[in-house]
Amino acid sequence: MGLRARKQRILDALGDLPDDVTVEEAIERLCFLAKIERGLAQLDAGQGLDHDEVKRRLQP
Repeated sequence: MGLRARKQRILDALGDLPDDVTVEEAIERLCFLAKIERGLAQLDAGQGLDHDEVKRRLQP
């Protein structure tokens, strides 16, 4: 994703927040979106786990 597109996604995410949003809430939203992007990039790179593997790792 190019820098302009990334900047626009950030602006769009902030623009969707209510007018009375706090700085902390805005930061939380941006951190959440960053984690989603990082996860999607990992999946694109083949670094994801299938459902059965996740279940196996979570079992005690």
